[in-house]
Amino acid sequence: MATPLKVFYSCAKCPAYCCTYPQIPISKSDIRRLAKGFGISEEKARKRFTKKGEEKGTRVLRHRDDHIFETACTFLDPETRGCTVYEFRPSPCRAYPGTARCGYYDFLANERNRQEDPELVITAWVADV
Repeated sequence: MATPLKVFYSCAKCPAYCCTYPQIPISKSDIRRLAKGFGISEEKARKRFTKKGEEKGTRVLRHRDDHIFETACTFLDPETRGCTVYEFRPSPCRAYPGTARCGYYDFLANERNRQEDPELVITAWVADV
């Protein structure tokens, strides 16, 4: 039996950056889980909650407008910044970030501390080219 990772971040203190990734891949079993959670058919869930991904044959979660990050997953509550389908959320969301640390949360916590602003939200990185 594997020892669970100790988590060094709190999603409750994050504005849900991971929910704004433009391509959140979703599998057939994820669609099945969403359909069951909403009490609708798998076909209806596929049409309502997903769209074609950039890679051939893939499906991704639909987005909606977001007041912080331009767009976000359709299941992200814009006010609470929490997942509205947490109990039956898709696999990529269940696995994120896949490590004991979340890079965005570490960056955000550091900037909030450095700038002495506990409400600070970083919406974009500027890269030197």
